[in-house]
Amino acid sequence: MIQSNRLKQAFQANKGPSMGVWQMIPGSNVSRILARAGADWVMVDCEHGNIDDAAMHEAVPAIAALGVSPIVRIPDLQHWMIKRALDCGAHGILVPLIRTVEEVENVVAAAKFPPQGRRGFGSPIAMQNFNPAPTFTEYLQQANESLLNMVQIETKEALEVVEKIAPLVDVLFVGPFDLGNNIGHPIIDGKMDPELDEAISRTLKAARAAGKKCGIFCTSGAQASSYANDGFDMISVATDYTLLGAAMAESLATARGREHNKVASY
Repeated sequence: MIQSNRLKQAFQANKGPSMGVWQMIPGSNVSRILARAGADWVMVDCEHGNIDDAAMHEAVPAIAALGVSPIVRIPDLQHWMIKRALDCGAHGILVPLIRTVEEVENVVAAAKFPPQGRRGFGSPIAMQNFNPAPTFTEYLQQANESLLNMVQIETKEALEVVEKIAPLVDVLFVGPFDLGNNIGHPIIDGKMDPELDEAISRTLKAARAAGKKCGIFCTSGAQASSYANDGFDMISVATDYTLLGAAMAESLATARGREHNKVASY
């Protein structure tokens, strides 16, 4: 199963950052477009995206079938959501709005089979999203090691204990907009205060000290390249929603003989 998890393979190869994209619009055709774009992984966003449980079950296999890792951002910390995401065959989960070490411990327990955790076993769906497909027994034996557990560092409380959180998970993933809001330095018109930059750097250092990976959400290829140079391991380059709107606006402006006034999406 580890060989089928492209994102985990990229982490183990350690040859540079793994670039991915964010799916917010439902539909397996959207999933396939994003997976064919050259990404190592696609984040199926069930928190802020228009992706419900049924749409998640369509997106994950469409992404995995193209050799790309489907990662699911669950909407909340509830354990049944973790189970649904992994049972549909996700190669990993991203959990938002973490605040305490105990919450992270509970997330990891919900994501792993006994004796390491308390995940229930029984989905016949998950195996189809790995190639070659494991048997029931192989999935049970290999899932704990093969699947990625990630939490978002985007609250003041999580930042204050980030050094304790880092050893518990595979990836610390920075959500810069909520993190900025929560520490009193929101991103306004794309401007990031030094205090937010320091918080992001602290998260990266915590991951490094624990021997773990660190990811971050970006809004453009240029920003993603900058964070790649800083040493981040997992970088979201763009979302389907914002890119679709920007590309359409630019094409229409060109067709009308006008210069497209690019406005920051965030």
